[in-house]
Amino acid sequence: MKNIHRFLLVSTLALAASLCLTASSATLSAGDPAPKLQTGKFMQGDAVTEFAPGKAYIVEFWATWCAPCRASIPHLNETYRKFKDKGLIVIGQDCWEQDESLVAPFIKTMGEKMTYRVALDDKNGSSKGKMADTWMEAAGQNGIPTAFLIDKTGHVAWIGHPMTLKEKTIEEVLDGKFDIKVAAAEQAKEKAEAEKQNELIKPIAQKLQTAMKAKDWDAALSDLDDLIKVVPADVADRVSLTRFKVLTSKKDYPAAFKLIRQLGDSHKDEADMQNELAWMIVSDKTIEHPDLDLAQTMAQRAIDGAKETAVKSQALDTMARVKFMQGNKEEAITLQQKAVALADDSFKDKLQKTLDGYKKGELTEAN
Repeated sequence: MKNIHRFLLVSTLALAASLCLTASSATLSAGDPAPKLQTGKFMQGDAVTEFAPGKAYIVEFWATWCAPCRASIPHLNETYRKFKDKGLIVIGQDCWEQDESLVAPFIKTMGEKMTYRVALDDKNGSSKGKMADTWMEAAGQNGIPTAFLIDKTGHVAWIGHPMTLKEKTIEEVLDGKFDIKVAAAEQAKEKAEAEKQNELIKPIAQKLQTAMKAKDWDAALSDLDDLIKVVPADVADRVSLTRFKVLTSKKDYPAAFKLIRQLGDSHKDEADMQNELAWMIVSDKTIEHPDLDLAQTMAQRAIDGAKETAVKSQALDTMARVKFMQGNKEEAITLQQKAVALADDSFKDKLQKTLDGYKKGELTEAN
């Protein structure tokens, strides 16, 4: 039930592979004509088959399993409501979905928080999906949520995380005042800087891959020391979590949990982060001596700080697992019952299965 694609659960090899992805592979940038729409079935709202002149669009890529997507959806919905009468059309483009049958109940659960159009991807002839191929991959985007703002002439005006899209930018696009040449120049500059950085990252990431495959943990730690010096700031936490996996594989638990404690303390107000750090500790069967007290501290932070019902449900599920592993079966059952009650339809069955296991005195497989 935890988001297996979120950076907190990205495998070490996937991290290395993503760091080796060259920025020059991106062929879609601000200022370019928007790719054609190749969506699958529209699950909500009228279908859009092409960009109409005089209309602006936000095409936002998301998935049901993506917690950051879930957090950004209400914000995107408010943007849609504010600007829809001024000519803005929003399409929630489902992307990299593991189980498309979960999309309809997800939309229903979101209710008034997700009122814009929602479409599946067209996977006919494409394993990832045609929109994923021609938009996300073409733009060099390997994480969701990612939004594309399309101006009234059908050109890409902006690409990025939907929570960072400024209303001023949308207003300028709607008013025809957005300087797309300036935006394109800024993105070209960022791309050039990313390519230079990538030249430093690539050989280290390749060495890390080799060390991980060989289970040479000391070499991997040395590579991570080199990697943290050159990666962008927004990747630093991923590197730290890879270090955690290496340290636990090496069975250096004091160092591993010291690292997780430091990471948790630096993100105290981020409920989703706290929950995932706790979940890493209690869900990894290879960890012989999990620090359950640390997991409990972070799970409690997640419960206390959760603003979204879905995040609180997952945090309660994590805390229930902590309590069960501590030997507090009845408390675990009570917490898991609360998690089930708060869960949306896409997770309720899985949480109920865990609850049934607790009642039998069994710790179910983490997923």
